Amino acid sequence: MNEPLYPLRPVVIIDDEKAWLRSLSLLLERMLGISNLRTCQDSRETMALLEAAPPSLVILDVTMPHVTGEELLGQIQARFPAVPVIIHSGRNQVDIAVRCMKLGAFDYFVKTVEEDRLLSGIRRALERVVLLEENRQLKAHMLQGRLEHPEAFAEIVTGNRSMRAICQYIEAISVSPEPVLVTGESGTGKELVARAIHRLACPDGPWVAVSAAGLDDQVFADTLFGHVRGAFTDARETRAGMVEQARGGVLFLDEIGDLGPASQVKLLRLLQEGEYYPLGCDRPVKAQSRFVFATNRDLEAAMADTSFRSDLYYRLNAHHVHLPPLRERSNDIILLLLHFLEQAALAVRKKVPLLPQELASQLTRYSYPGNVRELRAMVFDAVSRHQEGPLAAGDFPRLATNPPAVPVASVEDTGTLTFPDPLPTLKQISDLLVDEALRRTGGNQTRAARLLGVTRPALGKRLKGRSS
Repeated sequence: MNEPLYPLRPVVIIDDEKAWLRSLSLLLERMLGISNLRTCQDSRETMALLEAAPPSLVILDVTMPHVTGEELLGQIQARFPAVPVIIHSGRNQVDIAVRCMKLGAFDYFVKTVEEDRLLSGIRRALERVVLLEENRQLKAHMLQGRLEHPEAFAEIVTGNRSMRAICQYIEAISVSPEPVLVTGESGTGKELVARAIHRLACPDGPWVAVSAAGLDDQVFADTLFGHVRGAFTDARETRAGMVEQARGGVLFLDEIGDLGPASQVKLLRLLQEGEYYPLGCDRPVKAQSRFVFATNRDLEAAMADTSFRSDLYYRLNAHHVHLPPLRERSNDIILLLLHFLEQAALAVRKKVPLLPQELASQLTRYSYPGNVRELRAMVFDAVSRHQEGPLAAGDFPRLATNPPAVPVASVEDTGTLTFPDPLPTLKQISDLLVDEALRRTGGNQTRAARLLGVTRPALGKRLKGRSS
C-alpha cells in the first residue's frame, strides 16, 4: 500500500539554489512529515507548475534571476488568493519584508533564521489551510442538507433529523487531519461513527481499534507505541505499536476517559508533537494516522475532579461528535427493529417474523438504557427463541422485568409530545425531567438547572422536597 501524501495538495518551494531546495525539502519531510513536496529552480516555470497542481502552501525566495520573488508573489496572490505564501530571503532587509507583507505574504523569514521559527511558521500556514478547507466543507454540507457519500454511513440506520445533521458534520470534518472525539452513552454507536470517518477519510488505509479500559501505563505505551528489541526483559523482537499499524489509516481509541494520568501525558505529547517514542528507542517516530477517540464518560466532570487533564481534553476535542441516546430518537426505533429483525433472521436461518403493531408500540415506549446495542440484543434473542406466528411480548422478557418508561417523543422530529395511557401526573413528568437532566450532566446540579431553565437553588429545593 502506498504511503498517504501529506498534505493532500502539495507544498511548493521555489528557489534558484539547488542545495537550499534539497536541504529544506529534507527538513520539512523529517520534522513535519510533509511528503507531498514539489520544487522549482526556475522562477519562469512557477505559474505553470502551480496551475498543473494547485498548492496548499508556497515557500518563495525573493532574490532570483528572470522573475523576482516579489513579482511572483503578486501573480500567486492574484491567481490563488487563498494559498498562503511564505517568503524567505538570504538577506535581512526590512523594506523588502514590509513590501512582501503588504502584497499579502503570510510570513517572512531570513534563510539563516533558526529552524524552529521557520518550521513553526510553516506549521501555522498549513493549519490555516486546513481550517479554511474545513469551514468551506462544513458550510457546503450544511447548506446542501444532503450527504455526498451516503454509503459511508450504511451501518448507521436512522431517519432522525439530528442524526442526519451529525452525519453531515462527520462528512464535513473527514477532510481534517485533526482528532475527533465521539461521546455518548454506551451502545449509541460511537464505533460506527469512527468507521464512517475511516471510510470517508482513508478507505484504503488500515483500521485499528483498541480499548483503553484496563490498560496500565506500561501496557498502554507498549500497545500504542510498540518497542524495540531489548527494551525490557521479554522484548525479544521489535514490535510495531498500534500507531504504526494505523499508518495511513484510522486509529480508534475507545474508553479514552479511563486512561491513567501517566498515559494521558503520553497521549498529549503524541497529539501535540505528532510523534512518539517506541519503548527502548531514543529517536522519535512521526505519527501518520487519523485519531478518533470515544468515551461514555462526562469528560468535563472528569476535568472538574482532576481525573482527566484539561489540556488533553481540549487537544483531542478538535472535532466533537455527541450521539444522542435512543430514547431521544424514538422515531428510529421502528427502523432499527425492522433492520435487526432481518439481520437476526438471516443469522439463525429463519423467516423474518411478523411484528404486530401493538408490540411495536410497546417496544417504542421502552427506555433502552443500553441504547441501540440493547435493542439489537433484544431482537436477536427474540428471533432465536421465537417458534411460529407473529412475535409476542413473551419473546422480549425485558419488557416484563423492565416495563416501558413514560415516553416523551422528540419535539423536533414529530412536533408533538406523546404520552401513554393513563396520562402521567405533572409530578411524574417533573421528576422524569429532573432525573434526565441530572443523568446528562453526570449529577452536576448547576448544569442540570441550566438545562431545565431554572435556578440552581430552585433545583436544589425540588430535590430536597423529593428526598424528604
